[in-house]
Parts: sequence; C-alpha cells; structure tokens
Amino acid sequence: MHCTNCAQSVSRYLEHKGMQDVNVSFATEELSFTLPEGISSARDVLNGINQMGYQVILPDQPQPGTLFLNTLTFKFFFCAVFTAPLLLHMWVNWSWLHNTYVQLALSTPVFLMGLWHFGRSAWRSLVNRLANMDVLITLGATAAYGYSLTGTLLHLGSEYMFYETAAAIITLVFLGNLLEERSVKQTTTAIADLARMQVTTARLIQEHGDHEHIHIVDNQTLKPGDKVLVNTGDKIPMDGTIYWGSGHLNESMITGESTPVAKSEKHKVIGGTMLEDGSIKMFVTATGKDTVLSYIIELVKQAQNSKPDMQKLADRISGIFVPLVLGIAIATFLGWAIFTHVSTGAAIMKSIAVLVIACPCAMGLATPAAVMVGLGRAANNGILIKGANTLEAFKDIRYVVLDKTGTLTTGKLQVGNYHFEGMTEQEFKKTVYSLEKYSSHPIARSLAGLWKGEGETPLQQVREIKGRGMQAKDAAGNEWQLGSFVMAEKTISDDSHNIYLLKNGQLAGWIDLIDEIRPDAALMVKQLQHEGIKTVLLSGDTERKCRELAAQTGITEVFAGQTPEQKLQKIDALMKEAAVAMVGDGINDAPALARASIGISLSDATHVAMQSANVILLNNRLSSLPLALGLGRHTYLTIKQNLFWAFIYNIIAIPFAAFGVLSPISGAGVMALSDIVLAVNSVRLRYKKVI
Repeated sequence: MHCTNCAQSVSRYLEHKGMQDVNVSFATEELSFTLPEGISSARDVLNGINQMGYQVILPDQPQPGTLFLNTLTFKFFFCAVFTAPLLLHMWVNWSWLHNTYVQLALSTPVFLMGLWHFGRSAWRSLVNRLANMDVLITLGATAAYGYSLTGTLLHLGSEYMFYETAAAIITLVFLGNLLEERSVKQTTTAIADLARMQVTTARLIQEHGDHEHIHIVDNQTLKPGDKVLVNTGDKIPMDGTIYWGSGHLNESMITGESTPVAKSEKHKVIGGTMLEDGSIKMFVTATGKDTVLSYIIELVKQAQNSKPDMQKLADRISGIFVPLVLGIAIATFLGWAIFTHVSTGAAIMKSIAVLVIACPCAMGLATPAAVMVGLGRAANNGILIKGANTLEAFKDIRYVVLDKTGTLTTGKLQVGNYHFEGMTEQEFKKTVYSLEKYSSHPIARSLAGLWKGEGETPLQQVREIKGRGMQAKDAAGNEWQLGSFVMAEKTISDDSHNIYLLKNGQLAGWIDLIDEIRPDAALMVKQLQHEGIKTVLLSGDTERKCRELAAQTGITEVFAGQTPEQKLQKIDALMKEAAVAMVGDGINDAPALARASIGISLSDATHVAMQSANVILLNNRLSSLPLALGLGRHTYLTIKQNLFWAFIYNIIAIPFAAFGVLSPISGAGVMALSDIVLAVNSVRLRYKKVI
C-alpha cells in the first residue's frame, strides 16, 4: 500500500464482501478480519485483494524483498529527472526546451510511470466500485497529457502545451507519498523497537554427562524446557525462570522503569530484556506468541488498528469523497467553459487543479497517525492500552476508583500478630496455608508464600467465595472458613484483624498483616486531584483500615467493606454522574473493572483482572496513571486537530482551485504537503508535555 487511501480501499472491499472485524493498517502494512458464518476459507477474498494490486503475505510465509525499482524513492527520482527540465522552461528562454517534441519526450516517461503506479490502482479500485484518490490523480494527469498530445498531433499551437503540468502532478504526488510513507513510519517506532527486541541469539546449554556444552543458536529455535546461559550484556532470549545465578535486569522497554531490577533463583525473566550485570542460567518457559513481549506487541497492534468513534465520520465522508470531487471538477470545467471567455485549455486546467488538490488521504490518516503515536508512547512508558476507543474515553474520566490491597498497597504483606485456639501453632499455620494456596487474592498469595514451609493439611471441596474468603472441609469432616471480618462477624465483634479462621462456624484464630503503601500512591492522588479528577477508595477491607489509608494518601471519599456485587453497584452509581476509571488487581475486582468506563490493572494482578481491564500498568507504578490519562486526552486532542486540518484543507483548497486561484502544479504541491502536516502534528505527541 502506498497511501492511507489504499488501506481504506482494502477495508471497504472486505466489508463489501461481508467480512467482520475488519482492520487494515497502512502504517504497519497488516490486515485482519473475521470470516462470517458459513464461510470456511478466505482464499477467494485474499485473491480479490491481490487482484486489486496488493500482495497479501500470510504470517507463515517469508517476507519478500522489495526491489528498488518498485520503491517510491526510485519512482520519485526517476520522474524528477525528466520533470525538472520541463519546469525549467518556465524560467529560462532556451528554445530547445520550448520545442513541443522535446516536451513530449520528457513528459512521456513520467506519464507512463504514473500510469503504471496510479493508473493500475485507480482501475482496480473502479472495478471494485471503490474509487480512491489515485482515480483523481490519474484523471488529472491523463487530461493534461492527453490535451497536450492532441495539440501536438494536430499542430494546434502552444496554447495546447501542458506537458509540464502532467509531469509535475505525478512527480509531486510521488514526493508527497514518499514523505507521507516516511512520516507515518515515524509513528510506529514503538512497535518496531519492541519487535527488534525479539530477534537475538541464545547460548543453549546441552548437557553431556557431567559436562555442559554451550551452543550459539537463534532464539526462535528455542522451545520450552531448554536451558540457556545469559551473561552480562546479553538479552534474555525468551521468557523463563532462573535456576542458577543472579544479576540485574534492565526491563525498561517492557515496564518503562529505568532502574535495573535484581533477579536471582526462581525469579521469572522476560524475553527481550537486558542483563546489565551478572550471569544466570534459566529454563525457557514460553516461546513465540506465548511470550510476554509477543503479547504486548499483539495488543498494541490490535489497539492501533482499532478505530475510535471520531474516525467513523471521516470514513463515511471518505467513501463519497472521490465521486463528489469528480462532480465538482466537471462543474468547474463547464462553468469556466460556458460562462467565461477563457479557452478550453484553461478550463481544463482549472478542473484538473480541483482533481489534484483534493486529498481524501488526509481524512484517512488523521486518526491512525495520532493513535499510533499515543499508544506507542504509552507502551514505551510501561502502559499497555487495549484499543483506540480507550484512548478516546480517557478525555471524559472524572472519577478514579481505587482498590486497596495490591493496588494502593504493594500486596507484599508481612505477618504481624496472630492468635489461634484449640490447635498447635504448626496446625494453625498448616491450615491457613492449605486454604490460601488456592486463592489468587494478593493477601492470600503473600500469606501462602510466607507459611509455605509449615506443611499442608489435606482439604476437600475447596472453593473461593468472592469478596469473603476461602471455604473447605478436611478428612474428618470439619468445615473450615478463612477470610475477612464479613465471614466472622457472627462470632466476634472485633473487626481490627485482617484474616479470621473459623472451624465449624466457631472462631479458631486471627492474623494481623502489615502491608506497605505504594511509594507513589500519594503523588498519584495529588496529580489526579490537580487535574480535577476525584479519587475514591473502594475496598472490601474494614472501615478503620480504609480510613487510615485514605488519610495517608489524600483520598477523601471512602467505601469500605464492599463485596464484588456492592463494588459493581457503586461503579454504576458513579457512572451516572460521570465517566469512571477503576483500578484493581484481584478476582473480586474483575466485574467492576469490566463495568467501568475504563478498567485499569497492574501487571502483577490476577489473569482475570488483566483480561477484564482496558489498561495494564506493566511497571506496577501508580504514578503512570496520570500519564495514561494525559496521553489519552492529548491523543484525542491531536485527532481533533488532525481532522480539523483534513476537513478545512479540503473545504478551502477545492474552491480555491475551482475559482482558478491555484494552478494544477501548485495544487499538486499543496496536496503533497497536506498529509505531512498531519503526520508531523501526530509525531509531536511523542514529545509534548501531557501532565
């Protein structure tokens, strides 16, 4: 594809054929769609795209090399060599340059190149009843060249000589497409940077008896279970777990966190990150599309290819744009030819100016360019945003609702005081561990990790009651319950403890846990409040503990002791007032995350919470939340600016051309620059201050 209009043509073709979930990206040169029910093969559809002049390459096919002769760079410079002397004759009085046959000889190679490039695309788009911008370019250049050729063959004189117009239109549009291609590629550098991290070599360990042999292999040949050696300065080849050694890993490309992270035995490592110092041996646990990096790249691509609601208006207008411009061009010719005294040649030139100055590509580029830069900058800062609609939704957020444990606090708990009745200390710890190991709640994971070495009590019928705790039976038929005060309120009035253990409905013990507040929690709350966003603490914990945490972080609105159902109801109530972003990390937060305008999860959250969320903070830093909100608002602002420019450009430029203010050559030059303005404005989002 050589411009955004190509992507729109392919997209409209697929939709016309009944395909669903169609996404076509000019910048990443990728397309995806879902087959409708009853159709098992996409072969005919893909052949149809190939017949439009594009080449579809499936994921399992090798990437073909691009011949230099087929690049926009070659086509532009080839045309420029012939066009330059044609334009030169307007400023110098060299008689040979004014010779009709010299001009014909110079313009013909350019016209044929344009016909080969734009003409084929135009013809295929018309065959598929999807007129694209190349139809306008081809008609404009053909009209100028054909009118001039007629004058030459019939010896009608210099008034028929517009060879330089035909050549200049084609050359300037090639230049515009070339600059657009390079500008748009700048919007996808985040994806390219992440993809480059996937390509590396690995030191594969092969054991022969008591000896280890190291072989340098391509990381793509690794499989789960392989052992790999990683030394200082090496990239981690694939996701894995360290079984020997230690070191510091630079995970900045994944998390946005520049400080190296200490890793040692049993720690997980992410493929693509860099070992700053140390030496480790690791088991490969995931390869290919199953790695964290591949998951991130795929999510960012999906998000970049999705369209926010604002783009749908531009797409509808683009669909009727080319026929509308053709109508205006015909009206321009007839108006000048019938109602004025200008020559037929002059009337044709004014209608050609209308054709070549119109730019439907600008409307197609307005949203994708901004979305790609916004999502790319977010990814580089450890913020994974699922979908362009999420970016658009950020602008309306007025409430940020935060869970307590594992969100405002680290979730890395330490055991404080604990009490037990009717059993030994070891039996108490064994029972607690045996229940908590089945839970995915941050408190449960911390406690299970702390008391893992105390042994285990065989349990049956273990189940997790969302928002309350765990329940199970032992071999003797005793029923055990472990959870929050809500579970124990009928047996004890003291709600100051974190966890209560019940045996057959009677209190058997309690545990106090010490959980530290995330160091950036208070700063995050302050930044959000500065932006006029209200912060709300919504937790299943006790009123007293929630109030203490709220006082330390600066949160003013607190809802404590909430079950998952109550959290959902509270989100619904707040959403009646304004858009809500919910930040959570546990299974009990998943319904609220899914219901909120934007659900935000931390990367160490449960899998269910991450799947329910629209945004994942890969770096686990709450201070990234204001950046995410700021990027969302400024991306939306950039989209509005781009669309305003795209519409206002065409609204002003087309009448200027129709009334004869602009010539075809100047029109082609201005059109070539219009897309670049949008790309540059979008790239500006990569550097501008958003919070």
